[in-house]
Amino acid sequence: MKKINLELYKKMFLIRVCEERIKEEYPKDEMKTPAHLCIGEEAIAVGVCQALGEKDNLFATYRNHGIYLARTNDTDKFFAELFGKASGTAHGKAGSMHIFSPEHGFLGASAVVASTIPVAVGASFALRYKKKAGVTVSFFGDGAIDEGVFWECLNIACLKKLPIIFVCEDNDLAIHAKKSDRHGFKSFAEIVEKYNCHVLTNQTTDVEKIYELTQKAISLIHKTKKPVFMHLRYYRYLEHVGINYDFHFGYRSEEEYKKWLRIDPIKLQRKKLLRSGFSEEVIDKIESEILRKIDKSVKKARDESYPEENELRKDVYA
Repeated sequence: MKKINLELYKKMFLIRVCEERIKEEYPKDEMKTPAHLCIGEEAIAVGVCQALGEKDNLFATYRNHGIYLARTNDTDKFFAELFGKASGTAHGKAGSMHIFSPEHGFLGASAVVASTIPVAVGASFALRYKKKAGVTVSFFGDGAIDEGVFWECLNIACLKKLPIIFVCEDNDLAIHAKKSDRHGFKSFAEIVEKYNCHVLTNQTTDVEKIYELTQKAISLIHKTKKPVFMHLRYYRYLEHVGINYDFHFGYRSEEEYKKWLRIDPIKLQRKKLLRSGFSEEVIDKIESEILRKIDKSVKKARDESYPEENELRKDVYA
């Protein structure tokens, strides 16, 4: 587990410093894309993706940077896409909200709330229909629970016993609206339990626990042929879209942020590495290597070419 914990930390640290670099670069107006940053959410992306195999696939929301980086470890194509360059994941034409990597099983992300859930269910059905190994993971926020398509997809996945994990990344917000302002019920996890599926919940920001929970979810799918709903909590450190804090808007407080900061997933995992025998010098060296990797990718992205004009209408239709 010591080796796994180091890998989990490296991936979370990569995500965190990539996002912090976006914060640094964004005001220069060279990134021509909205950016929904996932600072604070890293444990979910890394914990889930670390448990997946090569034959598993996944779909994400517009807040997808962590999922892409956890699955691919690539920063070159990632930053190239944010800078709108031809060498990006979608040749610079999709931007932050539609990052994907089919060769790594990351089959799509979308700017529209809940819109990748039915596509994920379709991919899961394809696995079952073609008798292929693997599971599909559908990431979405708690705001997607308010869309009818989620419940339709949960129903058909349970009815057909599909190999899918529904991962609800719950930050208690649909943009600025808390669950207490949106829901006429106490717990959507309790409602999901009425369906013919497994429900796994955890409030933790410990990436190791999320990794182990995802392993359990995959095992349950293989043993029982039933889908799994995972309800995981996190705190979105920054505003819904953009690079700033938003405590002055009045819908959440700085005190709430400070409470979550005490259980920050990066800090927790770094302390765990130190307790398990890794020295500060070893961890510092790993962090420095990741920072150099990002520096190179940002410089490379800045130097790359924009797509040619004739690229405009390519890849519009499948």
